[in-house]
Amino acid sequence: QVQLVESGGGLVQPGGSLRLSCAASGSIFRLNGAGWYRQAPGKERDLVASITLGGRINYADSVKGRFTISRDSGTVYLQMNSLKAEDTAVYYCNAQVMNTVYFTEYNVWGQGTQVTVSS
Repeated sequence: QVQLVESGGGLVQPGGSLRLSCAASGSIFRLNGAGWYRQAPGKERDLVASITLGGRINYADSVKGRFTISRDSGTVYLQMNSLKAEDTAVYYCNAQVMNTVYFTEYNVWGQGTQVTVSS
C-alpha cells in the first residue's frame, strides 16, 4: 500500500554534491523512523544515516561532516557533499510506516537509486 520512491542519484565528480529524495506515497500512513542505506558492488548493505520521528539523527562514521539527512511529513532527504569515489553505491531509502487506522508499523524499502562518483 505504501511505496518509497528514491530520486536524485546520478554521476558526479569527486568533490561534487547530490541531493537524494525519498518520497512516501500511498494512503492511511505516517512516516516514522527512516534511514538511508547503501550497497556497493560485492559488499553488504550498510546504514548511512537515520532519523527518527522526533528528529534524532545518526550517521555512519564514513559520512559524518559530509552528508546531512532531513525530513518533512512524507519525504526523507540526503544531502551529500564532498563526494568520494568510495561513496559509489546504490542508495536505498528505508522507513517504518505507521498505519494510522490500526497503528501498526511496517518496514518498507525503496527500489534504490544509483550514485556514481568518478572522474
